[in-house]
Amino acid sequence: MDFTPTPEQTAARELAAEIFGDLSTPERLADRGADTDTALWKELCTAGLPGAVAETGLLGLVLMLEEQGRTTAQVPFAASCVYGLLAIGAHGDADQRARLLPALGDGTAVATGAFPARPGGVRAWPDAPRRQDAPRRPEGSRRPEGPRTAEAPPTANGPRTTDGPRKTDGPRNTDRRARLTGCVPVVPWLREATHVLVPDGVTQTLWLLRTDAPGVRRDPVETTAPWSAGRLTLDDAPAEQLGPDASAARRPATHPYADVLATARTAFAGLQAGVCAGALARAVSHTLTREQFGRPLSTHQGVQLRAADAHMDTEAIRLTAYEAAWRRDAGLDAGEQALTAAWWAAEAGTRVVHTGQHLHGGVGADLGHPVHRHFLWGRQLASYLGSGAEVLEELGQLLTTRDPRAAQAQATQATQPAQAAQATQPTQAARNPTAPTAPTAPSDPHTRHEEAAS
Repeated sequence: MDFTPTPEQTAARELAAEIFGDLSTPERLADRGADTDTALWKELCTAGLPGAVAETGLLGLVLMLEEQGRTTAQVPFAASCVYGLLAIGAHGDADQRARLLPALGDGTAVATGAFPARPGGVRAWPDAPRRQDAPRRPEGSRRPEGPRTAEAPPTANGPRTTDGPRKTDGPRNTDRRARLTGCVPVVPWLREATHVLVPDGVTQTLWLLRTDAPGVRRDPVETTAPWSAGRLTLDDAPAEQLGPDASAARRPATHPYADVLATARTAFAGLQAGVCAGALARAVSHTLTREQFGRPLSTHQGVQLRAADAHMDTEAIRLTAYEAAWRRDAGLDAGEQALTAAWWAAEAGTRVVHTGQHLHGGVGADLGHPVHRHFLWGRQLASYLGSGAEVLEELGQLLTTRDPRAAQAQATQATQPAQAAQATQPTQAARNPTAPTAPTAPSDPHTRHEEAAS
């Protein structure tokens, strides 16, 4: 693994840092309240940063989301890129990519996702097209009782199969369209979204629908962080399927729902790394200038230890997110790595934002202080897409049920690029042929303040 960013990724990160630093200031955030910063979102889209994700990959998105997290900018950057650009780019058909990606790239369309899927949350029913002169089906036959399919829900590594022929309760939906019914209590950035990616609560098939379609209702919901969230209620809402069969997928054969969920966990872990880095940088700045008993707070050993632990936690979140993103960009399975990054984002992220607020003393309890925003964002991200306990349980199930032969083949595939890179550098290998190859992290000028506390 090599986490050194490409020139395109570096340029995108530096541009994101400049825009977020200039426009997402504490004073501007205080004036905006809980509303989305539409001017900032327009500036990001004008600079081409959402559209650049197709070129920079998930790792490039993680690098840009770190910069957003440092300033807690109130824009749907992560949601629109993950549930829109990356999901449609990886699993959409040619028509969907041509029709949706340009609008998502320039910001005229915004996507979000009703993730993760919950049993009984949303169900999809076939909606095959018919001629205008064709007779309508009786009302009572539109929604058959009982499960629509005998398929078992997929795992993180792909769909499970069942013995025997597939059974359905109606005609096969060859048009890949359906009607959705159900409710999702909280969907981030739903109030700003034009499209929502919704997984079926039983089969976990992905469905894409417009928020202005008939049968779609959005009710505002206030969350811990100001994410412009909403309650999504669907009543026979029309939707189109996202995700072809595995043989037609553009990425390696993996279930679309599992891939999008792993991508989202990786991206939001990168956002959490930025939130933690910003909270810690503020804590370091405060303890360097705030004096107690005639000397700065940063000279006290207890403060140094807390800041050092927070710095290590932040680095753990960052590096695990980098690894998961790198593996996905390399075409490797990243299910385990995404769960690992999500666990660190939940557990370590909570510790870091608490530390940042604690090191501010009584000032940290002020709801109007900038560090409190990092606290709110850190707590929101820690529970989004699964708490630490839920993620850890899912990771344990994945590790204990995977095929050992597949895991061995995956490990061999992952080492081939590193072996090829070593072969091109014989001088370095000759100096120390037994030394393991360590991943290199990109230099980050923002960590200088963090390291000062440790």
